[in-house]
Amino acid sequence: MNPIIRIGIADDHPLLREGVANTLRKRPDLQVVEQGDSADEARGIALRLRPDVMLMDVNMPGDVFGAVRFISTHVPDVKVLMLTVSEAEDDAYSALEAGARGYVLKGVSGPDLVLAIRSIAKGETFITPEFANKLLSNLKKHEVDIHKTELTHREEQIIREVSKGLTNKEVASKLLISEKTVKYYMTCVMQKLHARNRVEAVTALRHYWRREAIDRLHIRDLKHRIDA
Repeated sequence: MNPIIRIGIADDHPLLREGVANTLRKRPDLQVVEQGDSADEARGIALRLRPDVMLMDVNMPGDVFGAVRFISTHVPDVKVLMLTVSEAEDDAYSALEAGARGYVLKGVSGPDLVLAIRSIAKGETFITPEFANKLLSNLKKHEVDIHKTELTHREEQIIREVSKGLTNKEVASKLLISEKTVKYYMTCVMQKLHARNRVEAVTALRHYWRREAIDRLHIRDLKHRIDA
């Protein structure tokens, strides 16, 4: 028997929130433990009940990305999955940078939402495939720049560790260097790639690595949590 996956839901649209809850309740391995309608309530549910997965909307009252960052930092066992209508790249990048493990667009089918939740609960990452393709398509403009960019050995070493989902602190510990040094090299990498943030830099490089067959990466690897 599969272990029960406990789920919290935070969305300020009651009908949609209850519809999602009803869909999940039909699965014997999924249990909705509590619902909320704001970023603060999402944070509270995570702290009090520690569900396995916390579903959160991008657009609801409060500092949503701050709440995601708080949960991923202070309650890391609670995996955050964004469920939203927003297809804005900045929202996706902000959520992933804050610590979200997945990004799913509303309108997703019930089976696909369940698949996303089960994947997140297992420690994997998940993003709506069509949206992932859109992000990659928008990053193609970086291909020429990436091809011409020469990273130093240390820069490539660090970006590869970051691409695995490691935090600055974890990278520093693994490479036996200071966290400040990791931040310095990541800044250099982003400047060379003209990337707006860490997620964009990693995603752009992974697209290049795939294209050049340097690494065998699966699509879910493009959405690893990238901690600031």
